[in-house]
Amino acid sequence: HFPFMKGPHLVSDLEDSFHPVVGTLTQLADCVLLPPGSWPFNLRLSPTCGATRSQYTPFTMSDRLEVMMGHLSAASPQPSCCSAPGGGPGYRSPLEAMKAPREKFIYLPCIYRNTGIKQPDYVATVDMDPASPTYSKVIHRLEMPNVNDELHHTGWNACSSCFGDPTKSRNRLICPSLISSRVYVVDTGTNPRAPRIHKVVEPTDLYWKTNLANPHTTHCLGSGEIMISAIGDPAGNAKGGFVLLDGETFDVKGTWNREEDSTEFGYDFWYQPRHNVMISTGWGHPKLLAYGFNPEHVAQGKYAQSLYVWDWTTRRRIQDIDLGPEGAIPLEIRFLHNPDEPQGYVGCALSSNVFRFFKTERGDWATEKVIDIPSKKVEGWALPEMPGLITDILISMDDRFLYFSNWLHGDLRQYDITDRRHPKLVGQLFLGGSICKGGPVRVTHDQELKEQPDPLVLKGQRRIGAAPQMLQLSLDGKRLFVTTSLYSGWDKQFYPDMIREGSLMFIVDVNTEVGGLSINPDFLVDFGQEPHGPALAHEMRYPGGDCTSDIWL
Repeated sequence: HFPFMKGPHLVSDLEDSFHPVVGTLTQLADCVLLPPGSWPFNLRLSPTCGATRSQYTPFTMSDRLEVMMGHLSAASPQPSCCSAPGGGPGYRSPLEAMKAPREKFIYLPCIYRNTGIKQPDYVATVDMDPASPTYSKVIHRLEMPNVNDELHHTGWNACSSCFGDPTKSRNRLICPSLISSRVYVVDTGTNPRAPRIHKVVEPTDLYWKTNLANPHTTHCLGSGEIMISAIGDPAGNAKGGFVLLDGETFDVKGTWNREEDSTEFGYDFWYQPRHNVMISTGWGHPKLLAYGFNPEHVAQGKYAQSLYVWDWTTRRRIQDIDLGPEGAIPLEIRFLHNPDEPQGYVGCALSSNVFRFFKTERGDWATEKVIDIPSKKVEGWALPEMPGLITDILISMDDRFLYFSNWLHGDLRQYDITDRRHPKLVGQLFLGGSICKGGPVRVTHDQELKEQPDPLVLKGQRRIGAAPQMLQLSLDGKRLFVTTSLYSGWDKQFYPDMIREGSLMFIVDVNTEVGGLSINPDFLVDFGQEPHGPALAHEMRYPGGDCTSDIWL
């Protein structure tokens, strides 16, 4: 009992929605929790951090706790990642991020699984400085210690969600392996030009502690922890859930969500704490998509077509939104960067539509289709109609432009989304794809184009196995970075020449005034020329943060 408390409060007495401060006193057998209205000292713990009991700031005897006249004070409290004054990683706001210095180099995973080359995947460092003699060259390769991992998407240990914490630093690149279920923690802080492995989280840690597998998207949390979405269970079946890593040790702590709230499918996620929400997406069954795509599995319900809405504070799944056949395989999801905005967009791959999701006046969430890419009737392909296959999507930091790639059709698109409900196409650029002139596919009916686009020609040679896929945007919005590999099993099926020739990386210059896309002729990374043979390069990250990793609280 303390005089400023209305009564004894123990951990076991509190509901998940209760937001106390924990005072750990070694003389007591349990933790004493102070009701929020009773805090007699200056400390802010924001519920929007998604904190639970285990994340509350501890005060131990080493903190020189003093209980005097009903006042608890801490001489050196452990800082909260969300609430301490500035000095941490990232930027104060999305608009501040746009003023950051130009990127000097970029990291991207390169994959050998399904290529016939028995070499480990690696993280490549590419020089992005136009003034450098090694501009557009791979200047370092960090090989993983295992083969057949399938490195895929990556993320940071800390980002703008920890901007207020000077003890945090964006110095570890988290690299989940989609097939092996390993998670590599890469040290990018000691020598940014030559990263090194800091830790390996083995698959058994995920299997035994979370009953999840096939980790995909990584986001740092304001609590200092790291959250990774999973798309399956250890048996290769579809299952959506979220793995939590400790932000200091990188040990697996367990799952963010409760087991009973696991989703049928998993893939990507984005959270918006000011609206107490997270929304996640789904792909398919890992054991079915591992080596290719079978359209029959879609009809059998083996691929996702729903969004899953979560209460960010209680970590409970509160709503499922069935997008129907027009929302088949919703992959990448993006809230607008402005943390006050209760809306965003999701790209649906198979149906090649973009849906806007938004908070309603009732307080629940709804969707509407805002972009529809029509399929093309074709001959000489596996099916009589070819979808665009929207595989990546992102939003500029000022929330003005939306970009996505049609991996099968082969074009990049830029939309002005100033009118959120009515995106306007302002830029389009073909970089290869499956419908180019002179190829095996003939388009018999096209609702958009009058003729098939010209092929991609590089250094006098036609590149058949290439199409825009993964995207990243410079913080100032003026350079769009593009790679061509989707996923090794699907690369091999849809672009077998990419397996033989390797993937590519481009820079596309962006007109940020009125819209428009043009390829930068001075930049090209050809991963067909790698020391161990052609590699498949995928997602891109640069040390200063980017448009698909940083989230603001």
